[in-house]
Amino acid sequence: MNTDETLAAGVVGVGSMGRHHARVYNEIPGVELAGVADADEVAAAEVAAEYSTGFADIGELLEVVDLVSIAVPTRFHYDVAMQAIEAGVSVLIEKPFVRDPEDGRELIDRAREVGVQLQVGHIERFNPVVDVLDEVLADLEPIAASARRLGPPVSRDVEDDVVMDLMIHDIDVICSLLDDDVAGVTAIGASDGDYADAQIEFAGGTVCSLTASRITQERIRDLSVTTRECHIAVDFMDQSMRIYRHSDPSYQTNNGDVRYTQESIIERPSIESDEPLKRELRSFVDCVRTGSTPRITGEDGLRALAIAREISDIAYSRDLAVEGVSIADGSTVRE
Repeated sequence: MNTDETLAAGVVGVGSMGRHHARVYNEIPGVELAGVADADEVAAAEVAAEYSTGFADIGELLEVVDLVSIAVPTRFHYDVAMQAIEAGVSVLIEKPFVRDPEDGRELIDRAREVGVQLQVGHIERFNPVVDVLDEVLADLEPIAASARRLGPPVSRDVEDDVVMDLMIHDIDVICSLLDDDVAGVTAIGASDGDYADAQIEFAGGTVCSLTASRITQERIRDLSVTTRECHIAVDFMDQSMRIYRHSDPSYQTNNGDVRYTQESIIERPSIESDEPLKRELRSFVDCVRTGSTPRITGEDGLRALAIAREISDIAYSRDLAVEGVSIADGSTVRE
């Protein structure tokens, strides 16, 4: 493909996230927002009018685009993505990748056969603070990590439980940072799928604690990593990081009172702020232009999905629709 060629982009599903995809495509140089599609024609027409583009059914849209974001409910991901792939259109599929890992395998294989790109929309991996954290951890030995993704009840329609909706972001980020196999998972859930705590043990010995909530009035998106050399605290929302590299505990006496004090050296790395969605879609567009491997592959999506399904199953005592999910590589064995 000519790297100077203008690419035509589309969005299928213009709910809260799909609208943002349309906005960003409209802003990326060298990309034309060619149209949107949604089962709700009123919503599609509204978004199309805002960006002076067209709206149509999925089949018509796929005839005029080079790439498409799929932001429909999870249960429709496979059907819409396969239709796009068969039409020769590269796809960015919002998380969670699919419901059934076997469907994900089919999409990966078919995209490879057709020669189009497939990227999974784990947007937090494109947060600038995650790039800096990855660099910081390169020469360190992680011992433990803890992630919280909490907030109040959402106004958007959500069919996925809080593990698939929120916790899966942190699962993907931690797996990418540690790059290790999962050895075990424990979890507990509450509030009809709106609250979950989970613990993941990795083969190398690192342990991770995750909490996700849609019933907490304070909005929190943070991650901390304890290493043998330092402690790192990350805030995803303000894209900031603090590194506690040295601690000097001591006891001090003042007017006969003995008090414990501890002084730490705190580093605050410089992080260039940017909107994660813009970085995600620019990366996707670049992959389509150059034929390079997407940063978040279908295999990455399956890995996060498999762990999330395992956590969800344990937390809410549900039977998986597909048996034999391997949390190590996202593969599925039917019995």
